[in-house]
Amino acid sequence: MRKLAIAVALQCGVVSAAIALPPAHEVDDLPKLKQEEQHSVVSQRVTTYFTRYHFKNMELDNALSEQILDRYLKMLDFNKMFLLQADVEQASEYQHLFDDMIHSGKLSPAYALFEKALQRNFERYAYALSLLDEEQPFDFSVAGDRYQYDREDAQWATSEAELDELWRQRVKYDALNLTMAGKTWPEVVETLGKRYNNALKRLTQTNSEDVFQTVMNAFARSVEAHTSYLSPANAERFEQNMNLSLEGIGAVLQSEFDYTVIRSLVPGGPADKSGAIAPEDKIVAVAQGEDEDSEFVDVVGWRLDEVVELIKGPKGTTVQLQVLKANQAAGAKPTEISIVRDTVKLEDRAAKVEIKTVEEGPYAGRTMGVIAIPSFYHNLSEDVKNLIAEVNETEAEGVIIDLRGNGGGSLQESIALTGLFIDEGPVVQVTDGSGRREVNGDRDGETFYDGPLVVMVDRYSASASEIFAAALQDYERALIVGENTYGKGTVQQHRGLQRRFDFFDEELGSVQYTIAKFYRIDGGSTQMRGVTPDVQFPTVTDTETFGESSQENALPWDKIDTADYQPLQLVSSGKLEELRALKEKNISENPEFNYVLEDAAEYQRQKDKTWISLVLEERKAEEKQDEQKALERANERLVRAGFEPVESLENVPEDFELPDPYLNETLVLSFELIDTMKLAMH
Repeated sequence: MRKLAIAVALQCGVVSAAIALPPAHEVDDLPKLKQEEQHSVVSQRVTTYFTRYHFKNMELDNALSEQILDRYLKMLDFNKMFLLQADVEQASEYQHLFDDMIHSGKLSPAYALFEKALQRNFERYAYALSLLDEEQPFDFSVAGDRYQYDREDAQWATSEAELDELWRQRVKYDALNLTMAGKTWPEVVETLGKRYNNALKRLTQTNSEDVFQTVMNAFARSVEAHTSYLSPANAERFEQNMNLSLEGIGAVLQSEFDYTVIRSLVPGGPADKSGAIAPEDKIVAVAQGEDEDSEFVDVVGWRLDEVVELIKGPKGTTVQLQVLKANQAAGAKPTEISIVRDTVKLEDRAAKVEIKTVEEGPYAGRTMGVIAIPSFYHNLSEDVKNLIAEVNETEAEGVIIDLRGNGGGSLQESIALTGLFIDEGPVVQVTDGSGRREVNGDRDGETFYDGPLVVMVDRYSASASEIFAAALQDYERALIVGENTYGKGTVQQHRGLQRRFDFFDEELGSVQYTIAKFYRIDGGSTQMRGVTPDVQFPTVTDTETFGESSQENALPWDKIDTADYQPLQLVSSGKLEELRALKEKNISENPEFNYVLEDAAEYQRQKDKTWISLVLEERKAEEKQDEQKALERANERLVRAGFEPVESLENVPEDFELPDPYLNETLVLSFELIDTMKLAMH
């Protein structure tokens, strides 16, 4: 072991009298991988589902084979930090063989490529360990030193010396982040030593199913963005997710390269209730218990199932997470979040109503019923009927349906909910891969609520939410306000691969694949474009970064024939322009939206940046500037709410609630719309 560490150090040009942290494993510990008996059958069955039943009606040919190889290499080394150009050129001999391999189930070349990637990974982490010495801290004052953290569009390294320099930057970057978090140099060495040795350990634990899953998902994602193969373990987790047994905090997690990423939150679950975590956030460390001294375990580079085991736990216990927010720049200080584990209760997922009263301005004293719908669950439309009845019992002048953060759910409930606000007519069109069109709609001939209606959406509103909002927009029945929605207009089917007379010792997993697309009643798809609100509010990010259009290989937007429907024309185009002008005026005068606009401008400045400084003073100055800005905003908000300013963010009163400028502005627009409707009636 000692000889290996010294050999790596000499090979990589590291001058050090002692290697403080040698690798905990040897390269000979890497497994010899070969496909298992059942994989040939599974590969053929996956091929059948993806070629015969997928919406795209695609063929497994040489053109797709090239895409599969490219995606496979990306999955093996997404940031081009392990493989050499020579490895990639050698792999290119298989570019027209992956289709034949997958179709036949004979995957030996793919396993050989995976083993080469394992070897390259081992070499890099061993080299990273060779750079750590308790007695020789990194020099964080070297002017111009930087880490290129995004190499997706970079060229493959042509030599080990080039990789060495990339990894010098990577290790120094990791060390600088820990230094800024308050760790001493020996603690930095210890933490990174554990991290890199854990990475080596995970390499030695790689099994045949890991390779097979990677190959099948390279195939699946080359077909389409929402198509995937689930290994037996992941298929079991999928079933748990459907039954709401979601890892103790109510979050669906996925692995993206070195990070564990929040895929979605269960409405009403512990993570959702915390308000501190959102889709696309990255979990970088986990601690047990609620003590301030609880030790965080660094989980960067961990297997997803290992991270899940850390996060899961008995109801009522606390887990702490260190999270990199989705819109944070690389190298930003992680946010620490405490979440009490719980089971997701049905009543927590249910729609709720709140009567909101405007406190100041020309509409002061007027009230609206705000119905928040977290998901399109079974029996939602009946619940909303009861909530509207509650609104009608008050003096509220109208209803706001809040779909922010609603990722969808039951298509039938989306149709039924729409039916509460129209007499009858089409709601959504669905087409399959052969072009057959089905029009689904409301046929009861009754309108449950015919009063003023406004629908709020944001970039997390997806699928069934988009169908509902689009239908009411096309009917001109409601005013749609907020951010452009996510743009998921596809329908997936989940199928197990097990057959009745299979006699394999292992389970076979399952597949999820796209079988249809949703279309609005005006003929346009909700896919990619989502729903553009009648009145748009400013947002920090953009659809290129978050939304269906950011997904690789997503199905395109297209248009079919318009369904037979009659718009209600409750909101004239002229009135819409007036509402948009009012919104612009109010936003320009609202400090909360000024914050959003400032953050959006900063996001645009930073979004194409691919490097970060490795100079400690520069990074400290950036961190101090961010903290100062956050404190200034907190104090401005406190003063506006009648509180005293504070000296640090930790001193913000617990009873202070952050304002919701989007809802407040929606209330103003709602009353403006109501007054217009009253004038039209007279």
